Amino acid sequence: MFGFSRNAAARQTASQTVSPKAAQSGGNDGWYKREEAIMGTAISVELWSDNRLEAEAAMEAVMQEMHRINRLMSPHKPESELSQINSGAAAAPVAVCAEMFNLLIRAQYFSELSGGAFDITFAAVGRLFDYRQGIKPTAEQLQQARLAVGYQFMELDARAQTVRFVKPNMCIDLGGFAKGHAVDNAARILRELGIKHANVSAGGDSRVIGDKRGRPWMIGVRDPRTDDGIIAVLPLENTSISTSGDYERFFMAEGTRFHHLINPFTGQSPDSVRSVTVLAEDGLTTEAFSKIVFVLGIDQGLRLVDAHPEVDAIVVDKAGQLHYSSGLLQPSV
Repeated sequence: MFGFSRNAAARQTASQTVSPKAAQSGGNDGWYKREEAIMGTAISVELWSDNRLEAEAAMEAVMQEMHRINRLMSPHKPESELSQINSGAAAAPVAVCAEMFNLLIRAQYFSELSGGAFDITFAAVGRLFDYRQGIKPTAEQLQQARLAVGYQFMELDARAQTVRFVKPNMCIDLGGFAKGHAVDNAARILRELGIKHANVSAGGDSRVIGDKRGRPWMIGVRDPRTDDGIIAVLPLENTSISTSGDYERFFMAEGTRFHHLINPFTGQSPDSVRSVTVLAEDGLTTEAFSKIVFVLGIDQGLRLVDAHPEVDAIVVDKAGQLHYSSGLLQPSV
């Protein structure tokens, strides 16, 4: 589906790091770029326009959308709708907005598709880890928390537009799923504003609109074990891309890497791969599949990818070797 080339000299990465303060640049050549820290990650938009005011308005619209989604879906804001779900859904059904309900429906779809490898209720275990302080749950705490994990125990009532947790102590975390949604929304906004060439990214999630004025967008896949190394470069147009890696949030303890990508079945961090990069039409699909493949591992994960022709993936295994879905191995036409 997508052509690609390896190029160790490329410097653009799928996960960009920016200053916590907003930064903006652009002008004479029609290219404009703005960066901010929102949703606990680096948000970036780069676009082309022959009108400076229209470019600035478009970039502002993207950032405002990112802030709106953060207010709605942040697990760290007690007033967010996600926090209201987590605090009340075990006691009684919680009414949610259409946007949140549809996102939960999509999450359930990917859970069923993957047999539970993707499961937003993993948060019952995930919240027991503190990656900054290097704290992990005890075996007893983990065993107890795993009882509250299971997407089938999250009930969605389409008529009432409510969500209810069947088991006590359940909670959900949209994590990167919300970022994929935010990038999708941002791309839609840019198109509605007449922008034909752009790249929107939120941490490891990116979506490119059109090409880069006569040449493809060159998106690099980061080497999981170096800060600035690139292991593959993907020339893309009108594509979403997500990378999930064991290097994003982690700590080492007793020779084991504990990272934020958790297997819902075990409550542990998978260790068979280092990173998964997925390409597809939309950010929700790429984000979900990157988590699914990470949990399922190379063989089972890539079989699932290959069963969906609209999806492709690159996997870096625990030895640093690259593995590709069949669509990336086919010669381009």
